[in-house]
Amino acid sequence: MAKTDTRALSLEDRRPLSPHLMIYRPMLTMMMSIVHRITGAALYFGTLLLAWYLIALAAGPAPFATVSWVYGSLLGELVLFGFTWALFHHLLGGVRHFIWDLGYGMDHPAREFLAQGTLVGGLLLTVLVWVVAWFA
Repeated sequence: MAKTDTRALSLEDRRPLSPHLMIYRPMLTMMMSIVHRITGAALYFGTLLLAWYLIALAAGPAPFATVSWVYGSLLGELVLFGFTWALFHHLLGGVRHFIWDLGYGMDHPAREFLAQGTLVGGLLLTVLVWVVAWFA
């Protein structure tokens, strides 16, 4: 078997390659981490919706009526529903990370339970808020 002269290889060629998704299969905690980052970015843009609403409220009845019409449309309500879900999902993801920072929930069953709780809790809280808002 021929030996490879490592001095001739560049530093990038000598580094081990990360197995990334070729070896690791997606797990719930991995997916929740990715979704936590995505919801964080979505909340950044959702804050612009809140700012638009508050600016229209301060600007007078005509701009407020325009914003109310946009947010009251089917597309507007879907966006607001998604924003509400992103808010609760990100909140519960932050609580999950806080629990981990305290040193709890790192073993296998607890880790999976917290990830499932983040997923289900975000959906339940979103539906609860919309049901209360719809019937109130």
